[in-house]
Amino acid sequence: AGTTAGITAGFVGAVGTTPLIRLNSLSELTGCEILGKAEFMNPGGSVKDRAARGLVEDAEQRGELGPGGTVVDGTAGNTGIGLAHVCRARGYRCLIVMPDNQSADKYDTIRALGAELEVVRAVPYADPNHYQKVARRRAAAIPGAFWANQSDNVANRDAHVATTGPEIWGDTDGRIDAFVTSSGTGGTLGGVARFLKAQRAGVLTVLADPQGSSLYHYVRRGVLEPCGPGAITEGGGSGRVTANFDGAPIDDALCISDAEAVHHTYRLVRDEGLWLGASSGVNVAGAVRVARRLGPGHVIVTILCDTGAKYRPRLYDPGWLEQKGLAAYADGCASFPELVSS
Repeated sequence: AGTTAGITAGFVGAVGTTPLIRLNSLSELTGCEILGKAEFMNPGGSVKDRAARGLVEDAEQRGELGPGGTVVDGTAGNTGIGLAHVCRARGYRCLIVMPDNQSADKYDTIRALGAELEVVRAVPYADPNHYQKVARRRAAAIPGAFWANQSDNVANRDAHVATTGPEIWGDTDGRIDAFVTSSGTGGTLGGVARFLKAQRAGVLTVLADPQGSSLYHYVRRGVLEPCGPGAITEGGGSGRVTANFDGAPIDDALCISDAEAVHHTYRLVRDEGLWLGASSGVNVAGAVRVARRLGPGHVIVTILCDTGAKYRPRLYDPGWLEQKGLAAYADGCASFPELVSS
């Protein structure tokens, strides 16, 4: 919370209250108001700042984390960056465990913030050496350490019930017709969907699931099964139902291909001047599909998760895109009509 008007209480006080940005080109294309919640404007650079603050504050309030304590978590990157910021601001030691398939910029950022970083081999969640399970063991071995457990600690979801959802509702004056976003831990979608449905049950809530994730089929058919091969999206999607995702009031799901994600990520640069990560491309692709389904005149909100800076050596490298067979979609001009598989 802030102190007085225009002055915030340090890093933690600056988290949240991000603006909604009208995506002009896509709004004009669809006849809907497509609005992106600018979570990249949080002080740590991503939507995960909200989860980091919520997890730490909840642990403090419950007495699990005290002065000089240690915060440990397993993360694909952005929550680790958020936790590193919050721990610095609060005076805690921070240990982050990450898989070895993330961008080097994420590792460098976490180290630069003074957090300890352990990089482990990327393995399926069922493997005992999955990064989240390694983090759990590391926390258990440190006296008084707090395992943030971002996927299954519902303080993550509750942070979005308390902040992100009310901000979206207030900034649209309650005129929102649909909310569309991807899900990693399930905190953002689970929390915002709960809040919006409590305000008006008719608000459509839709999961935009990157290819390779299993939540699309889970929402559609109740079965955890990947919708296509592994995706390029770092930290997006999931192969399991987390506590934050479980029970979320989600009406529908869309499977977003890598080609769509790259197309919309580059289109955001070309047409809107927004340099963002691929998860934002997934979200915007989902918002466009929902807009086409609903027809003109509707208000659709999605999440602009983080900046493109962390992904420059991959997503914004022509050679890498060529290697992945995605270079043709990077001019932002590809055509994706409604017939794209849903």
